[in-house]
Amino acid sequence: MFNRLFFKVYLTVVGAVLLVVIVSALVWRSGPEMEVARNAFEMASGVAMAALADPGAPAPEQQKAVDRLAGLLNADIALYAADGRLLGVAGSPLPTPGEIEDGERWVWRSRGPVWSFRLPDTRVIVLRVPIEHRRGGVGFFGYLGLAAFLLAVGSYPIVRGLTRRLERLQHGVESLGAGDLSARVKVEGKDEVAKVAESFNRSAARIEELVAAHKLLLANTSHELRTPLTRLRMGVELLKQKAGPQLRAELERDIAELDELIGDILLSSRLDALHALENVEDVDLLALAAEEASRFEHTNVAGTPVTIIGDARLLRRLLTNLIENAGRHGAPPIDVEVEAAGDGAIVRVLDRGPGVADADRERIFEPFFRATVAGEKRQGAGLGLALVRQIALRHGGTIETTRTDDGRCGFVVSLPH
Repeated sequence: MFNRLFFKVYLTVVGAVLLVVIVSALVWRSGPEMEVARNAFEMASGVAMAALADPGAPAPEQQKAVDRLAGLLNADIALYAADGRLLGVAGSPLPTPGEIEDGERWVWRSRGPVWSFRLPDTRVIVLRVPIEHRRGGVGFFGYLGLAAFLLAVGSYPIVRGLTRRLERLQHGVESLGAGDLSARVKVEGKDEVAKVAESFNRSAARIEELVAAHKLLLANTSHELRTPLTRLRMGVELLKQKAGPQLRAELERDIAELDELIGDILLSSRLDALHALENVEDVDLLALAAEEASRFEHTNVAGTPVTIIGDARLLRRLLTNLIENAGRHGAPPIDVEVEAAGDGAIVRVLDRGPGVADADRERIFEPFFRATVAGEKRQGAGLGLALVRQIALRHGGTIETTRTDDGRCGFVVSLPH
């Protein structure tokens, strides 16, 4: 938590305030004001000489004079001889001159500062004038502390506002990196952070524009790509009289495979470019499954009628790809099951084949991924299941591999109503 920019900036501000307080205290202690205080105590030493008894006076007279001076000054006083003997004391206990670094310096005690200065006759006075705490009074250092506290409190919303804007900018960058090309951040203020936010929004808009243009270009190439295929078909027809049956069949199969691959790529591109389904209607999944299954051998359909809202053309393609995948990589018979489940529908396409290996369960839906069986790559370009997942996601559904208790393997698609 302390590595966050917010804490670093805020602690820097608070540290700067505390440094100002400490420097102010040191300047006050060693500055001109302190020199004036020293001069005042030098003057006070002359006054004390007049008020105190002579250095050779008896101890009772020394004590009487100390009491009288303490009463006049309303202070705690201790009088010491040059050799350190205590001559008299009045008031609360005081430190000895040896506990004070210099006769003209002071030390701080719980009841206030204690001063020590030497009289012209070599005697030493230790003096403390008790601080009267008036109601509402805080003293010089109290005011410094209060100022530091107010500055720390006042700087909090400023620092937090700055770092909160940086956090929103960070979230925007993360959203853009996660694939949300519409991610933008709010521009606040006219400082450097606002300029960074503006630059981010411009960059994000440009990226979104370029990606959208790329998808649109790919989606609109259908006619341009299929035109040379048409001409190629016509060329094959002209070659039928000269080429053998085997060559003609291979050419036709290659063309059909290329045409199917191009169609799959274009459909995948259109699905990526879609923000919402274009043709939405009520679709009877059981009827649609029965219609598609009738085009394939060894395919059975069972279940209950379930109607969902979706794109019939895309759902038909979903069923076709799953059945073709089962026929190509599985073993007959193929079972298509449709049933209602809560607020949606479930479609299962199962066969008696080996199923998907555990190592390939996560990658089987990746575009152009072809799993390996018995050391050989499977047939197909690897787009069929990727399209199935895209279609399911566009309908708000999911797809995953499954294996039943009776040994059948395949896929289960969950679709909402």
